[in-house]
Amino acid sequence: MVTAAVVLPLTVASAGQVRDVFDGHAAGAPRRGDAKDPSAAPGRSPALLDLGLATAARCGPQLSSPEGIEAQTCVLIQGADTWARTYYRNATGESLDAELSLMGPGGRTTRTRCDTGADDEPATCETPREHSRGGADAYTAVAEFAARGPAGALLLRSGSNSVDTAGS
Repeated sequence: MVTAAVVLPLTVASAGQVRDVFDGHAAGAPRRGDAKDPSAAPGRSPALLDLGLATAARCGPQLSSPEGIEAQTCVLIQGADTWARTYYRNATGESLDAELSLMGPGGRTTRTRCDTGADDEPATCETPREHSRGGADAYTAVAEFAARGPAGALLLRSGSNSVDTAGS
Protein backbone atom coordinates (compact mmCIF):
# COMPACT_ATOMS: atom_id res chain seq x y z
CA MET A 1 0.00 0.00 0.00
CA VAL A 2 1.35 3.45 -0.87
CA THR A 3 0.54 6.42 1.31
CA ALA A 4 0.86 10.12 0.60
CA ALA A 5 2.89 12.08 3.11
CA VAL A 6 3.19 15.64 1.78
CA VAL A 7 1.66 17.62 -1.05
CA LEU A 8 3.68 20.32 -2.74
CA PRO A 9 1.62 22.74 -4.83
CA LEU A 10 2.90 24.35 -8.00
CA THR A 11 6.12 25.98 -6.91
CA VAL A 12 8.16 28.66 -8.55
CA ALA A 13 11.80 28.73 -7.49
CA SER A 14 11.78 32.52 -7.66
CA ALA A 15 9.61 32.45 -4.54
CA GLY A 16 12.45 30.77 -2.65
CA GLN A 17 14.78 27.84 -2.73
CA VAL A 18 13.76 24.40 -3.84
CA ARG A 19 14.10 22.31 -0.70
CA ASP A 20 15.05 18.69 -0.19
CA VAL A 21 11.70 16.93 0.15
CA PHE A 22 12.98 14.63 2.89
CA ASP A 23 14.69 16.92 5.37
CA GLY A 24 14.07 20.55 4.43
CA HIS A 25 17.65 21.26 3.28
CA ALA A 26 18.45 22.58 -0.16
CA ALA A 27 18.74 19.37 -2.16
CA GLY A 28 22.29 18.57 -3.12
CA ALA A 29 23.67 21.16 -0.68
CA PRO A 30 25.92 20.18 2.21
CA ARG A 31 24.15 19.92 5.55
CA ARG A 32 24.53 22.82 8.00
CA GLY A 33 27.56 22.27 10.17
CA ASP A 34 29.30 20.17 7.50
CA ALA A 35 32.89 21.35 7.04
CA LYS A 36 32.15 21.78 3.31
CA ASP A 37 28.99 23.80 3.97
CA PRO A 38 29.56 27.34 2.66
CA SER A 39 26.36 28.48 4.38
CA ALA A 40 27.58 27.48 7.84
CA ALA A 41 28.79 31.04 8.35
CA PRO A 42 26.15 33.26 9.99
CA GLY A 43 24.04 35.23 7.53
CA ARG A 44 24.76 33.03 4.49
CA SER A 45 21.95 31.09 2.85
CA PRO A 46 22.37 27.57 1.36
CA ALA A 47 23.10 27.24 -2.35
CA LEU A 48 20.27 27.07 -4.90
CA LEU A 49 19.50 23.73 -6.50
CA ASP A 50 21.00 24.46 -9.96
CA LEU A 51 17.57 25.68 -11.00
CA GLY A 52 18.00 29.41 -11.13
CA LEU A 53 15.39 31.95 -10.26
CA ALA A 54 12.89 31.40 -13.08
CA THR A 55 12.27 27.66 -12.75
CA ALA A 56 8.73 26.38 -12.24
CA ALA A 57 8.20 23.01 -10.54
CA ARG A 58 4.94 21.04 -10.53
CA CYS A 59 5.31 18.18 -8.07
CA GLY A 60 3.11 15.35 -6.93
CA PRO A 61 2.96 14.30 -3.27
CA GLN A 62 5.83 12.67 -1.42
CA LEU A 63 5.04 8.95 -1.32
CA SER A 64 6.51 6.03 0.60
CA SER A 65 6.18 2.27 0.38
CA PRO A 66 6.25 -0.28 3.21
CA GLU A 67 9.39 -1.73 1.57
CA GLY A 68 11.32 1.47 2.33
CA ILE A 69 11.37 3.60 -0.83
CA GLU A 70 10.29 7.26 -0.64
CA ALA A 71 9.89 9.49 -3.70
CA GLN A 72 8.47 12.70 -5.03
CA THR A 73 8.36 13.45 -8.76
CA CYS A 74 8.25 16.83 -10.48
CA VAL A 75 7.99 18.45 -13.90
CA LEU A 76 10.43 21.37 -14.14
CA ILE A 77 10.38 24.22 -16.66
CA GLN A 78 13.17 26.77 -17.01
CA GLY A 79 13.11 29.18 -19.94
CA ALA A 80 12.42 27.09 -23.05
CA ASP A 81 13.38 23.77 -21.40
CA THR A 82 11.26 21.12 -19.68
CA TRP A 83 12.46 18.03 -17.81
CA ALA A 84 11.43 15.62 -15.06
CA ARG A 85 13.14 15.04 -11.74
CA THR A 86 12.42 12.58 -8.97
CA TYR A 87 13.72 13.00 -5.44
CA TYR A 88 14.03 9.66 -3.67
CA ARG A 89 15.48 7.75 -0.75
CA ASN A 90 16.03 4.00 -0.99
CA ALA A 91 15.97 2.41 2.47
CA THR A 92 15.25 -1.11 1.15
CA GLY A 93 18.85 -2.21 1.64
CA GLU A 94 19.08 -3.30 -2.02
CA SER A 95 19.71 -1.57 -5.32
CA LEU A 96 16.51 -1.19 -7.33
CA ASP A 97 15.51 -0.92 -10.97
CA ALA A 98 14.07 2.55 -11.51
CA GLU A 99 12.84 4.51 -14.49
CA LEU A 100 11.74 8.13 -14.84
CA SER A 101 9.45 9.11 -17.72
CA LEU A 102 8.45 12.56 -18.97
CA MET A 103 5.32 12.50 -21.11
CA GLY A 104 4.48 15.60 -23.12
CA PRO A 105 2.23 16.97 -25.83
CA GLY A 106 1.77 14.93 -29.01
CA GLY A 107 2.54 11.61 -27.33
CA ARG A 108 6.23 12.48 -26.82
CA THR A 109 7.92 10.48 -24.05
CA THR A 110 11.45 10.67 -22.69
CA ARG A 111 12.64 7.82 -20.45
CA THR A 112 15.68 7.64 -18.20
CA ARG A 113 16.98 4.73 -16.15
CA CYS A 114 17.91 5.82 -12.63
CA ASP A 115 20.89 4.39 -10.74
CA THR A 116 19.52 3.63 -7.27
CA GLY A 117 22.12 2.54 -4.77
CA ALA A 118 21.32 0.81 -1.50
CA ASP A 119 22.87 3.48 0.71
CA ASP A 120 19.70 5.10 2.18
CA GLU A 121 20.84 8.60 1.18
CA PRO A 122 18.53 11.15 -0.49
CA ALA A 123 19.18 11.24 -4.23
CA THR A 124 17.75 12.55 -7.48
CA CYS A 125 17.30 11.33 -11.01
CA GLU A 126 16.27 13.45 -13.98
CA THR A 127 15.49 13.17 -17.66
CA PRO A 128 17.41 15.18 -20.24
CA ARG A 129 16.02 18.64 -20.84
CA GLU A 130 13.96 19.13 -23.97
CA HIS A 131 12.49 22.15 -25.72
CA SER A 132 9.14 22.99 -24.10
CA ARG A 133 6.03 22.42 -26.20
CA GLY A 134 3.60 23.84 -23.66
CA GLY A 135 3.35 24.82 -20.01
CA ALA A 136 3.99 22.58 -17.01
CA ASP A 137 0.39 21.32 -17.13
CA ALA A 138 1.06 19.88 -20.63
CA TYR A 139 3.60 17.45 -19.10
CA THR A 140 3.45 14.54 -16.69
CA ALA A 141 6.36 12.81 -15.00
CA VAL A 142 6.26 9.30 -13.52
CA ALA A 143 8.98 7.45 -11.60
CA GLU A 144 8.73 3.69 -11.01
CA PHE A 145 10.87 1.77 -8.54
CA ALA A 146 10.96 -2.04 -8.70
CA ALA A 147 12.92 -4.95 -7.27
CA ARG A 148 15.85 -5.90 -9.53
CA GLY A 149 15.35 -8.39 -12.34
CA PRO A 150 12.90 -9.07 -15.14
CA ALA A 151 10.16 -10.21 -12.73
CA GLY A 152 10.88 -7.51 -10.12
CA ALA A 153 7.80 -6.41 -8.21
CA LEU A 154 6.79 -2.76 -8.52
CA LEU A 155 7.54 -1.15 -5.14
CA LEU A 156 6.50 2.46 -5.79
CA ARG A 157 5.10 4.64 -8.57
CA SER A 158 5.36 8.40 -8.04
CA GLY A 159 3.88 10.99 -10.38
CA SER A 160 3.95 14.74 -10.84
CA ASN A 161 0.17 14.84 -10.93
CA SER A 162 -0.57 12.20 -8.28
CA VAL A 163 -3.68 12.70 -6.21
CA ASP A 164 -3.20 13.23 -2.47
CA THR A 165 -5.00 10.24 -0.98
CA ALA A 166 -4.43 11.48 2.59
CA GLY A 167 -6.85 14.33 1.99
CA SER A 168 -4.49 17.06 3.22
